[in-house]
Formats: sequence, structure tokens, C-alpha cells
Amino acid sequence: MAGRRRSVVWTFTAHQQLDEIVGYIAQDSFDAALRVLDKILEAGGSLTHLAHRGRVVPEIQDENVREIFVYSYRLMYELYGDEVQILSVIHGARDFAAWLERHGRPVPEG
Repeated sequence: MAGRRRSVVWTFTAHQQLDEIVGYIAQDSFDAALRVLDKILEAGGSLTHLAHRGRVVPEIQDENVREIFVYSYRLMYELYGDEVQILSVIHGARDFAAWLERHGRPVPEG
């Protein structure tokens, strides 16, 4: 069931990360970089209608902070009323605790 329509806003950080990802992939294959870019933008755009489709980010455990996976990338977003803010696009193998600290989120104990 589709939820209400929300606007999707990409944060500056998410834009930067997406640029870095595409630039890195393009060093080996421009076509592959475009495919990844298209898939990530498509996934982000789908959140206008399907904002709750992503899982709650397990490291944060906040119902409003969710993620969807695109290839090996975590597209993390937060729900704010009628808005979805894309927070980050990071590779699944990156150090998530460091990401949490840089973004002012508490690092879970345990």
C-alpha cells in the first residue's frame, strides 16, 4: 500500500557522496557509473510514494531513519512529516560508527 506523497530532499552530504561514488566508478567504466547513478536516483525518487518501504537503520533504531539498498550502497533517509531527507549514500563496507559520529548521532553501545 502506498503512503501519502512526500517531497524528497537530498542533503548536501548525500549529493557529495553520490558525486564521489559516481566519480570513482567512472574511473573504470563511465557506463557503469551512469547505471549506478540512475538506480540510486530512481530509488530516492521512489520515496515520494513509498517512504516506509526501507528498513529502520539497525544501528540507529529510530523509526524515522530508514535505508534502502542499491547495489552495495546504503541510501539512508529520514522522515520529517511530508518530507523525506536523503541523509547519506555510503558503501555497505564502510565504517558506520564513524559515519554516526560525523553526523551527530549517538553511537549505540554494545
